[in-house]
Amino acid sequence: MLKAFTLRNYKNFKDEITIDFENIRDYLFQKDCISDGIITKMLICGRNATGKTNLGKALLDIKDVLYGTFECPYDPFLLNADSDEKTAFFEYRFQFGDTELCYEYLKEYRGLAYEKLEINGISIFECNFEKGKYNFDHLNYVNAETINTEYYLENVKSCTDIPGSRFTFLKWTLDHIALDENSVLLKLTDYVNGMSRITADYREFSLLSNTVEEQNFYQLLEKNHNLQHFEDFLNVMGIECKLKLKRMLNRQRNLYFVYDRMIPFLENASSGILMLTELYYRILSNDENVSFLYLDGIDSFFHYEAAEKMLLFLKETYPKCQIILTSHNTRLLTNKLMRPDCLFILSEKGSLTSFCNATQRELKEEHNLEKMYISGEFEEYE
Repeated sequence: MLKAFTLRNYKNFKDEITIDFENIRDYLFQKDCISDGIITKMLICGRNATGKTNLGKALLDIKDVLYGTFECPYDPFLLNADSDEKTAFFEYRFQFGDTELCYEYLKEYRGLAYEKLEINGISIFECNFEKGKYNFDHLNYVNAETINTEYYLENVKSCTDIPGSRFTFLKWTLDHIALDENSVLLKLTDYVNGMSRITADYREFSLLSNTVEEQNFYQLLEKNHNLQHFEDFLNVMGIECKLKLKRMLNRQRNLYFVYDRMIPFLENASSGILMLTELYYRILSNDENVSFLYLDGIDSFFHYEAAEKMLLFLKETYPKCQIILTSHNTRLLTNKLMRPDCLFILSEKGSLTSFCNATQRELKEEHNLEKMYISGEFEEYE
């Protein structure tokens, strides 16, 4: 799991900001927000334009670095506009069993300017692309000593200045060695592949913008009673409906609401239903390997009861998955759903503070956190 993430000089985050998933208290309630001493369910609140969306993009940046998935496509404005630094700093610390893996890099418009991989405090490799300095002394630690590093360096030197053209040594390693099933690098790739970000931005809804994705979703619904499960999911969220999947003459599928006459689903669903559908599809399509979800303001389409039900559903269905939800819904700021060390405030200055560290009070289960937040108890940290 991801145990810490540090960012600097990225968009509005000029100064260093860290999400420490191990910084927990000994609360005896809502233990399902914690797994193996690491926060798995986190809620971030904050005023508008504090960078909640940017933070989600930054967290998913490693997926683009390793897979080129365009979760975070080339951005000429990735650096903070008030900083003189030429690169943005990213550091990910993972815990896989007894093994700690740290991957850090500096990023600029062509790709990475620097990268370093450490495992249990041992530097496996270090690449400074700007200065042309490289250290591959401990590749044997991950059974990668057979990699032809000279061939890799030749490819690095032949890179052009096209944005994003510079590929990383970690990606090169993953592409050129056979990983043992117990390899920590395989665990890293599985985790990163299972990371996803879902936003309230219609332009990023895969089902509305891509016919192939829509048909993929319908194919998934055909398998293993998934259609009934999806219908049950919507019902649990407070949306009473019956659904039917039909094959058309052109062999494509379409989904319908069942009434006296059938109504096409996607074309007539409300914004809230579409958001729930996008969430369900993104989880269902990666169900066996869903590791990390950043849900950016998706509850803005929901009635407060639906938002609470969604949070409960995610906690119960994906106990090991690390989920961060950003929200302006103060009804979620409650010990009935969360706990003070899993509720965070993102400030206008770019700092992230948990509720339990934002007050001199010793927060207890009976405290009304929503009322405290609205009354200004944590205003110093907003």
